[in-house]
Amino acid sequence: MSESNTETYHVVLLVEQPLSAADAAQVRSLHEGLDESVVYHVILPLEDAAARIESAMGSLSAGEVLTSPAMAMNDVDLEAVRKDCQERSDADLAETLSALRTSGATAEGCVVGDPPIDALAKMVKAVDGREAIILTRPHVVAEFFHVDWTSKARRKIGVPVLHLLEHENFDEQAEGYGSEGITGL
Repeated sequence: MSESNTETYHVVLLVEQPLSAADAAQVRSLHEGLDESVVYHVILPLEDAAARIESAMGSLSAGEVLTSPAMAMNDVDLEAVRKDCQERSDADLAETLSALRTSGATAEGCVVGDPPIDALAKMVKAVDGREAIILTRPHVVAEFFHVDWTSKARRKIGVPVLHLLEHENFDEQAEGYGSEGITGL
């Protein structure tokens, strides 16, 4: 309980990238008028170093890979890439928390290495979360096949789940294309 003897309403946010000031204000607006104080618990998945290297390798031309694939991998310092991924993720989390706090929210968060939906479920349970909000870029194919974070979360956790698109306001999301935009609770 907070000092004013009101209940605390815990909201768990799973974010794919740092929130902008507009994203933070939009999230904050969802809870205006609640009698309880609201605390946002942000989860940001750690950028995957292996996927980053794989992506970089995929951008090499066929000639570069065919002539010396071992040579290309020898130039990669996996530990340095992992460290860079951790630093980027930490900076993204700090940016998100700052945006939320600037909008007037109480926010805390962590970078997680666990699968995102597992981390979301753990956090909802740990803080007795009342709802989860997932903020992502549009993932039309994953959403169509219901293998996106929101669909998985709805199957795994027992609280309402709201999906918002990062960097789009409510009006833009309502006008969405197909399965993009706000998806119901």
